[in-house]
Amino acid sequence: MFPFIQSIVHWDIEDGDAMLMETVADNSYDFLHSSHCLEHLTDPYIGLENWIRIVKSGGFLIVTVPDEDLYEQRIFPSKFNPDHKFTFTISKNSSWSPASVNIFDLLEKFNSAVRIIKIELLDSGFDYNMPTTDQTLGLFSESAIEFILEKI
Repeated sequence: MFPFIQSIVHWDIEDGDAMLMETVADNSYDFLHSSHCLEHLTDPYIGLENWIRIVKSGGFLIVTVPDEDLYEQRIFPSKFNPDHKFTFTISKNSSWSPASVNIFDLLEKFNSAVRIIKIELLDSGFDYNMPTTDQTLGLFSESAIEFILEKI
């Protein structure tokens, strides 16, 4: 599906701090994909700043985080993943979560460095009438927010 990709670097805990990316030089990658990592960092703003730093100009960042209402379901610390340090919402005037990050507020800090391509609630297969349960354990339910940025 991606015929021009020549290599992919997988990053995990043993590779270093994903928030700081200290061992990665500025403008190193054509794109960065993060799936459910930002909520584990001690500061998502610093994390996103460094992720932008390591992507080349014209490159893309594809980031997925759990939606606080669909995943945490008004429970924080998270009942389903106690390592979550933050919850995320696309845009609300106020949140039930003491650790809520509004995606619009997060991205506003970086509007001189990136162009927002997409912000989307991923709720395919999510049953809004189901009692509190981690619906992501099944094969057919999403409860996340995805945003795509292009580095200017």
